[in-house]
Amino acid sequence: MSGDLPDLPDLLVGSYTATGGGTATGISLVHDGVAQTVAVMDDPSFLAVSGDRVYAVSETADGSVSAFRRTAGGLEHLWDATAGGDAPCHVRVDPSGALVVANYTSGTVTAVSLERAESYAASVLASDGVVGAHGTADRIVVPESAVATAVLPDVTGPVEDRQEGPHAHQSTATPDGTVLVADLGGDALHEFRVTAGPAVESVRVHHVAPGVGPRHMAWHDGDLIVAGELDGRVHRLRRDDSGSFTVVASAPTFDGAVGESLLSHLEVDDDGRVVVAVRGRDVIVVLDASGGGLTLIGSAPAGGTWPRHFARVPGYLLVANQMSDAIAVLPVGADGVPGEAVAQIAVGTPACIVPV
Repeated sequence: MSGDLPDLPDLLVGSYTATGGGTATGISLVHDGVAQTVAVMDDPSFLAVSGDRVYAVSETADGSVSAFRRTAGGLEHLWDATAGGDAPCHVRVDPSGALVVANYTSGTVTAVSLERAESYAASVLASDGVVGAHGTADRIVVPESAVATAVLPDVTGPVEDRQEGPHAHQSTATPDGTVLVADLGGDALHEFRVTAGPAVESVRVHHVAPGVGPRHMAWHDGDLIVAGELDGRVHRLRRDDSGSFTVVASAPTFDGAVGESLLSHLEVDDDGRVVVAVRGRDVIVVLDASGGGLTLIGSAPAGGTWPRHFARVPGYLLVANQMSDAIAVLPVGADGVPGEAVAQIAVGTPACIVPV
C-alpha cells in the first residue's frame, strides 16, 4: 500500500488470475491496506455478498460459480455450480432466492436455486462427504436440477468485433418483480421472470439504439440508468404505459471520438449522482440525474489504468484499476467528483470490489 490510507472497511476483491492473463491467485481480502488471498480459484472476476455468504464467478471458458461462507479467518468453500455458459462476468442474489449469473461469451443467463444448492451441500456433508480446499477434487458440485439457463437470441450489432453475437453482461432486479439482463452484443435489455424453482422465463425484449452496447445498469427514481460500453454515453430509460422502456435522456461522458474508450461500472447515489468509469481514458465521470434528465457534473482521473469497477464508501471512491494491479483511493468532493488518489492498495489485476 502506498500513501496514507484512510480508515476503510475490509474489502473483498475479485481479480483475474493467470488463466485470464492476470496476476492474482484468487479472491483477496484487504485489511488495513494489505491484500491477502483467501480463496484460490481461476478468474473470480465478479463477487456478490449476502449475509455471511460470498458468491464468485469463475470467468473461464467453461464457467462456474462458487459459494463461500465468510469466517474470521477468511472464506470457507461450500459448493460449486455450473454457470450455464462461457465466461460468466456477473453474479447477483435475486429476491426470488436464486443466484443469477450472466455469461458473457455464450450469451446465456443462469439461475441457481440457493435453497436447493444449500440443501444438497448439507446432505453431502451429513453423509460424511469430505470437502477440501477450493481447487481440490473433493468438492461439492450442485446437481443440474438446481440450475436453469436461458439462451439470449442469436443477434448481432454494428460494432462487428464486439457485437458478433449476444453477450450477457449484468442483471438487475426490477420494481416489477422481474429481472433485466443487459445484452452488450445485441443492443438489448432482456426481461425475465426468475423463480427459485429454478426457472428463467422470457417476458419481453427491450431494444436500445444500435451500437450502444449496454453493460451495467442502476435504478434511480423509478428510471433505469444504463452505461453504454460501446457508445460512450449514459442513457436514462423509463417504462411507458405499454411496459416498454424508452430513452428519456442521454449524455456523453467525454468529448471526441469513442475509439478505445469503454464504459464499465455504473452506480447512482441517493442524491441522483451517476458515477461511471471509463476505461481507455481512465477517468471517473459524474452526472446529475436528480432532475429527471442527465447532465454532466465533471470527471477526474481514475488513479490508475483501466478502471473496471469501483465501490463507494463514506468519503471515498475505491477504484479497481485492472491494469495497474492496484485499487486507487479517491476522496470524493461535495459535488460527487473524486479528487486525486490519496493512496494505492496493491492487488493483482482487480476487477471487482465489495466492502464488507
